[in-house]
Amino acid sequence: MVHIYTIGYMEEDSGYSRFFSYISLFTFSMLMLVMSNNFMQLFFGWEAVGLVSYLLIGFWYTRPTAIYANLKAFLVNRVGDFGFLLGIGMVLYYIGSVDYATVFKAAPALANMQVSLIPNTSWSLMTVICILLFIGAMGKSAQVPLHVWLPDSMEGPTPISALIHAATMVTAGIFMVARMSPLFELSTTALSFVMMIGAITALFMGFLGIIQNDIKRVVAYSTLSQLGYMTVALGASAYSVAIFHLMTHAFFKALLFLAAGAVIMGMHHDQDIRNMGNLKKYMPVTWITSLIGSLALIGTPFFAGFYSKDSIIEAVKFSQLSVSGFAYFAVLAGVFVTAFYSFRLYFLVFHGQEKWRTVEHHTHHEAHHDEHHQGLAPEDDPHEPGWVVKLPLVLLAVPSLIIGYLAIEPMLFGQFFDRVIFVDASMHPAMSHLTHHFHEILHSPAGMALHGFFTLPFALALSGVVLSWFFYMKRPDIPAAIQAKCKVIYQVLENKYGFDAFNERVFAGGSRFIGNKFWQIGDVQLIDGAMVNGTANLVGKISAKVRHLQSGLIYHYAFAMIIGVFLFLTFFDKIN
Repeated sequence: MVHIYTIGYMEEDSGYSRFFSYISLFTFSMLMLVMSNNFMQLFFGWEAVGLVSYLLIGFWYTRPTAIYANLKAFLVNRVGDFGFLLGIGMVLYYIGSVDYATVFKAAPALANMQVSLIPNTSWSLMTVICILLFIGAMGKSAQVPLHVWLPDSMEGPTPISALIHAATMVTAGIFMVARMSPLFELSTTALSFVMMIGAITALFMGFLGIIQNDIKRVVAYSTLSQLGYMTVALGASAYSVAIFHLMTHAFFKALLFLAAGAVIMGMHHDQDIRNMGNLKKYMPVTWITSLIGSLALIGTPFFAGFYSKDSIIEAVKFSQLSVSGFAYFAVLAGVFVTAFYSFRLYFLVFHGQEKWRTVEHHTHHEAHHDEHHQGLAPEDDPHEPGWVVKLPLVLLAVPSLIIGYLAIEPMLFGQFFDRVIFVDASMHPAMSHLTHHFHEILHSPAGMALHGFFTLPFALALSGVVLSWFFYMKRPDIPAAIQAKCKVIYQVLENKYGFDAFNERVFAGGSRFIGNKFWQIGDVQLIDGAMVNGTANLVGKISAKVRHLQSGLIYHYAFAMIIGVFLFLTFFDKIN
């Protein structure tokens, strides 16, 4: 669908064919990653998606923001990949193979093995391997604190936002942890770590979505939050639930991104939701598909997102890990937050007053799209794009409605993941509780959805929608007043909890400082000063002294010859 959509979205862009070559290479890399049966090929695909995402995020390479964003994505991913590589190295060192089947067979024998990486400390080998592998997943799947690259990567064209940040690259980490379930099951510590990171991401990244005004960034933060949910499910040993949510999320998140792209096209490339409003009148297909995507995202019963999201919340409830209490609170609070910012976006874009009539448009145009507006007056009404853009929206809206209903039984409670995902039910009973609950109490997907109307998550989602409707449709003065009152909180959210500032100051600033010192001391003083200029100065000094011997007067030279002969004779006489 993204490839088809791209034909319409990128048709007037100068880099049309370059874009298709990148996007195809990206798909190839992702398939390599998923289809590998050993760590070596997995790592090849893993690095290749990182490289191609760098090319795609910086696709409009004349814009400084795009270049900054793609460098950031690349460097942050290198941090995660370093951990990932160490994890693979430890697997190879202790098990002697990188083939999945061999490693999984050998792992239980090493379950109690201790390693001491620092003298006088010992850690469980499996815990160390699993946490290192998960650090790789934190980079790719944008978990705190390696999440900073994902919102910035919205600088790429919209089809890429949909492809990288909905269905493929960011879910690679989730896929990898689920694929490694036989290893993770051997370490409760690693699973607790995974669940904790996921819970923090799910809740705190959701808060940031509330204050964003760029239409793509709101969707990007919702992706971060949903990735947190998947990670929490991995921590609860509900690997199949995480993959199930990965699958349903791919449909409705790709739909939301592509709908956002259609809105951006209709608005002549203005991405600020404060300049939109009442677009449902002008873009009916985009409006209805966006509504379906938003309802799926917040977990409305019968929609795709409901089945996977509710299963995650239930799995965390049944989990026996020490951090599951906090995680349960985080995923429940996340339901309310998600509903609030999703429908804030929806109401501001598709309902209310037509704010773009009052805004001078051309101030917001993106420079690289000037060719789009030849012959377009700023007063031009938004209009629906052509069918090559609308058809993917419609086709993605269908699974966003029904895929959860159809797939929940085979994927979670059937034979779908037999011999692929391994769960130690005695240690981590969440999945068996979930299965029992489904079969004994709910009986069917329809029963689950009907029961869903009477649960706490539904009440939270509904209250989030109602509150955002009240705030942004009825009383827009209230959010403004809250913002004025809670300046400190707003500042914290605006600064994204200071992660970016910290990275800028400590890591980027530190690297620049060290580089500067190396240059001043190493280059200027040692190499240029001592070695290059030093040798030249030395030659100069010696020759300045030697020069006095060359006076040009014959009697000086005659004297030197006589003295020389005299010294020679004395010298030879001594030897003889």
